[in-house]
Order: sequence, then structure tokens, then C-alpha cells
Amino acid sequence: MVLKDVKGVGPKSEKVLNKLEIFTPDDLINYYPYRYEIIARSDLKSLKDGDKIVIDGVLESLPTIFFFGRKDRMNFKLRTASNLFNVTIFNRGFLKNKLKIGSNISVIGKLERGQIIASDLKFGLLPDRPKIEAVYHTVSGITGKQIENFINNLFFQDFKISDYVPELYAQKYGFLSKRKALELIHFPQTLKDINIASKRLKYEEAFKFMFKMNYLKLSAKKNDGLKRNVNKEKVFEFINKLPFKLTIDQEKAVEAIYDDLTSEKRMNRLLQGDVGSGKTIVAIIALYINYLSGYQGALMAPTEILANQHFINIEALFKDFGVKVILLTGNTKSKTKVYKLLENNEVDIIIGTHALISEKVNYANLGLVITDEQHRFGVNQRSNLKNKGKKPDILYMSATPIPRTYALTLYGDMDVSSIKTVPNGRKEIITKIKNTKEIKDVLTMMLDEIKKGHQIYVVAPLIEESDRSDLTNVETLYENLEKALGKVCKLGLLHGKMSVKEKDEIMNKFKENKVQILVSTTVIEVGVDVKNATMMVIFDAFQFGLSALHQLRGRVGRNDLDSYCILVSDHETERLRILEKTCDGFKISEEDFKLRGSGDIFGVRQSGDMAFKILNIKNDFDILKAAKEDSEEYLKTKKLENFANIVDEMQEGIS
Repeated sequence: MVLKDVKGVGPKSEKVLNKLEIFTPDDLINYYPYRYEIIARSDLKSLKDGDKIVIDGVLESLPTIFFFGRKDRMNFKLRTASNLFNVTIFNRGFLKNKLKIGSNISVIGKLERGQIIASDLKFGLLPDRPKIEAVYHTVSGITGKQIENFINNLFFQDFKISDYVPELYAQKYGFLSKRKALELIHFPQTLKDINIASKRLKYEEAFKFMFKMNYLKLSAKKNDGLKRNVNKEKVFEFINKLPFKLTIDQEKAVEAIYDDLTSEKRMNRLLQGDVGSGKTIVAIIALYINYLSGYQGALMAPTEILANQHFINIEALFKDFGVKVILLTGNTKSKTKVYKLLENNEVDIIIGTHALISEKVNYANLGLVITDEQHRFGVNQRSNLKNKGKKPDILYMSATPIPRTYALTLYGDMDVSSIKTVPNGRKEIITKIKNTKEIKDVLTMMLDEIKKGHQIYVVAPLIEESDRSDLTNVETLYENLEKALGKVCKLGLLHGKMSVKEKDEIMNKFKENKVQILVSTTVIEVGVDVKNATMMVIFDAFQFGLSALHQLRGRVGRNDLDSYCILVSDHETERLRILEKTCDGFKISEEDFKLRGSGDIFGVRQSGDMAFKILNIKNDFDILKAAKEDSEEYLKTKKLENFANIVDEMQEGIS
């Protein structure tokens, strides 16, 4: 069954659903509400100015519409049993022809000076008893009601929902069936329905994650490590010829990796470090140790931009050491030549994207696998690269530090090296919070940096207009900045809907200083290094978690110049002030857990293992711990190889 088989989903709505990362019926039925609204008729006698109001009545006048730019304002009169209200609602002009005098209408909004500023309206009267309605994130071109209807239609079609909670644990916790839990999460009758359904779905999400992680850990343990003979003096020789001195934390990480690689134990290590802490050079030294022992090394990055950057840097560092380095991405023209060089053991180190795990790629003697930004790859992708060698050592890198308590649970059997010290010469990024009334100040600061010959990143939270009309979208922001600064510099636009080629072209122009201001969504890659960039401006900063903002801030300050991060926000400014006070990613991640839970610790809607749909690592930590223990117990019930099919099936859903 595919998405277009769902009743009501046509070619146009399918394209819009794809924007919400809904590509299959499984994605659709697991597209959970982000909140619920309790619809109950307000007691008008007790309402004060500014209160939320929910009423129903009869349309007394034909609506009038006023346009301003792309937006509109619609006014009409609504008569209730005891009152006549003037109602104003924004960006609902498309409903005008459906609003007939005498129609029954329900309105949700705020009472302001005796009038209603509506946030939503529905056709028909309110039910006699309170009703719970699911609220979904949407984009331009689709409504929450349409999404709800598609999901409802799916329940009446012939489909199978895969259930990954073993019967043993379903009985242990008294869980509902998966189907019933999904029905209740989308169409609850009571708050209790939401509670029992979400517990069931959160546990399954936690169990799937922990089962896959524990399966991989046990798979890694079942083989002995590679036997290596490495001359430590040669390692020091390489380190001493670097154009900079390693920090204390980098030295500790290198020592731990050297011990791992020269022991009989197979390395399974996470190297986590703050933005700009110098994880990459530690990985390069690991690749050199591996090279000295006669094995091939592979480094997999999540994007072509990052892979290219790693290749250029690594090739330059190894040019005097006889190490043969090669690049493999989706755009590599002579792929067949690369395959032959690898298979014939004529390549020492290969850098690339997920192209490294292609079926056509065969390694002569792969000894070390490094994945950069490990949470951006699914468990299966990482496993596929690891399986390219007989028993290679594994090093995962992440620029998203997480608190120790959570790291021990999520990566329980993995050794963790943390880099907290910042390389010498780096200045702390100056962070300031500005509100929308201070935009002229922000533009002046931007102009000052441009006049100094520096470059600027500007980030908006959205690609296009959504259900949140008060949020800045990247295309509108680009147009406004073009008007304000287009005469003094060149601007570029970057967002996730662009092709890989288009994104690469824009990023390369920015890296070459052919573009001075890059206006982007959060697709700016972690690790991309443009040393001339000295300012990061983030609009609607309240939309992001502190860790996500810290990640974005880390795109600048990669030099010895004064660098700035400007957070433009009219909301949650007290929370954002934490970023004014510290540049320590570990402290910030702790604060993020306290304030918001895990949601944005791993960035905004990033793909990979941590992109939980309903589980919140902080608030649901007990569920995660229980799932960890249960999955470990369950893996002992059969031989490990008998679980391989289950891990593969976990990538599928409705069939």
C-alpha cells in the first residue's frame, strides 16, 4: 500500500504531505498531533477581556475581506443565543464563498474589547459535551482537518499495522493493541485516552530504538578486535607536525583511541564534542593509526558539502606522509575507478557520503569506520558500513553533546570520549538578543560586518508560510534583506526543498565569498567551515531549543576574529539569555533538558535515530530505561542471528 492509495489523497495533496515528511501510509498514521484542543462552549458571563472564547451561533452578515500583501483579514457578525459579536479572522479569505447568512458557525479565539479575534472557525454548532480535537502541524496547501480525514480514512481501509512490542512486554505493562493506541491518539474521547495511548506508543518507539542499539552492540562484541602493531613514535611524529597544538581533551581522546585500536577488544567509541572543539583532527589521527597498522579507513559524512570539506582537509594533512586518500559521493564521476582502487587495496582512506555503503563498494581490508554526525544516519546505514569489513573498529562522532546520564542509557555499552576544551586562538562568540522593533539595529550590525569584508548567515525557521502566520519564512526574509542590503552585497538563498546540486552551488559560492549573506533554513550543515563568516542572525529564535541555537551559532567564530550571534525574538527572551551567558555546549544541553526535554537537543527535525516522534527523552526517561532493560532481556531469548530479520522489519510499517 502506498500513500496515494489512502482515500482522499490525490497527486496535489500527496506533494503537500511530502513537505511534512509524510511519504507512506506508515508516516501518515504515525504523524501524531502536537497538541489537543478541548472544545467546550464558553460561559459568556464569566469572560473578561483577553480571555479565550469558544462560541457558536448563526452568521448574521456576509463576510468582508481586506487584503494586505499576501495576507487577508475577514470580518463578519455572529449571533449567539444572547449576543451579537463582530468576528475578525486572519488568512481565512478562501472560506468566504462557503459562509452564507444563516449558516451555523463555531468560533474559537480571544475576546478583545467586546469583539472576537478568531484563531479558527468551524461549520456547524458545538457538541453538547466537551470535545477533544487533535491539532497537527501543517504547511501551506493543507489543513489539520484534511490530515485528520486522511488518517480517519486509513483506519477504514484494508491495511496491516506492524507491532514491535513483544507480547511478553505488552502483557507486562497491560498495553492496548497498536491499532487501538493509534485510534485513541488521533481521535480521543477523554484525556485518559490520550494518556494510555501515548504510553503504549512511546514505549514502542523506545523499545525499537533500544533494541536496534543493543543488537548492534552485541553484534560488535561477538567478534574479537583486529590485531594491530602500531609504532607510537610515528603517531607522535604526525601529531608534532600539525600546525597547532592539541588540547588536553583532544590528547586524552587520542590516547583512548590508540589503546582501543591496539588492544584485542573491538573499538565501539563515541567521540562527542562541542561545536568547534576539534573532533575532526582526533578522527584524522585515528585514521592515521589505522593506516600505520596496514588497514583501510572510511569516514562517512551526512552531506556532500561536509564530505568534500573533510576530503580537502585530510588530503592536505597527509600529503607528506604517503597516505592515499580518495573521495566518493553521489556526484563522483569515475565511481568504477574508485571501486577498483578500493578493492585492489590501492586506497588507504576513503571519505564520502552514504555512497560508501553502496552494494558496489568492496573494501580490501577495512579496519576503521568513522561516521561524522552519527545521529544523522539511521542504525541500518551505520551497520551497513560496519559490515563492509570483517570486524572493523568503529568511531562515531557527534557535535551534539548530551548529558552523561542520558548518554549512559542511550550509548550504554559504548565508550564515550568528550572534548570540552576549545582550541587556542578561538574567541567566544558574542551573543545578543534583539526584538523585532530593533531590526534597524540588526541591519546596521550586519552592514558593519559586510564593510569589514566579512560574511553572514541568516536563518529563518520556515521554508514557506505555514499554519503559524506569525513566523518568518525564508523566502520572505530573503526578499526583505535583498531590498535592504542588496545594493552593498550579494545574497544567496538556501533551503531543504532545493536539489543537492543547487544547495552545493550556493554553499560553494558562500565558501568562495561570491555570496556575502546566506539566507537559509536550518539546513546549514554542522561542521561546514567558512572562516570568513563572523555573524549569525536567527529569526524567531524562540522556535528553537537552546542546543539547536548553539549548533547554528557554531557556524561562526571559526577564526580569531570577533564573531556575533544575533537572536531575533519577541518571545521566551529569558530562556534565550542562557546563550548570552555561556558558549559551553555541555551546559547548554543540560539547560535544554531542564527547560524543554530532548526535542531540539538533536536539531530541528533531523533524520536519524534521535528523531523520536512522540517520545521525549527527558520527560519519558523512565520509559526509555525500561525499554533498554526489556530489549536487553529479549535479546537473550534467542541466538543473535535470529534477530537480524526483526531489525530489518523495523524499517517498515504499514503494508
